[in-house]
Amino acid sequence: QVQLVESGGGLVQPGGSLVLSCAASGSIFSINAMGWYRQAPGKQRELVATISNGGSTNYADSVKGRFTISKDNAINTVYLQMNSLKPEDTAVYYCNADLRTKWYENSGSYWGQGTQVTVSS
Repeated sequence: QVQLVESGGGLVQPGGSLVLSCAASGSIFSINAMGWYRQAPGKQRELVATISNGGSTNYADSVKGRFTISKDNAINTVYLQMNSLKPEDTAVYYCNADLRTKWYENSGSYWGQGTQVTVSS
């Protein structure tokens, strides 16, 4: 069993900041990459940012320069620092991990339950 538990969402005013955290736990052999996705009402889930085991990062154009993804490999946790938040950043944010539970198995994709981020005055 693998669990991804997110925290840090909430209500923030435009221009404000939030930090999301996601901790992976359970039967984990190795993690290839972790990332954040979001889904706004009536829209498809979209990539926000990802970070590989080696530290390579990838960002959606809409968040470049405002969001920063980072990780702590020792505790299997990924963070998303969100600055200069805009109303259009309002969405449910989901943590994702591409990981292996056993050395002899292919990796699989696991999701957290999501955390709501609302940017509004």
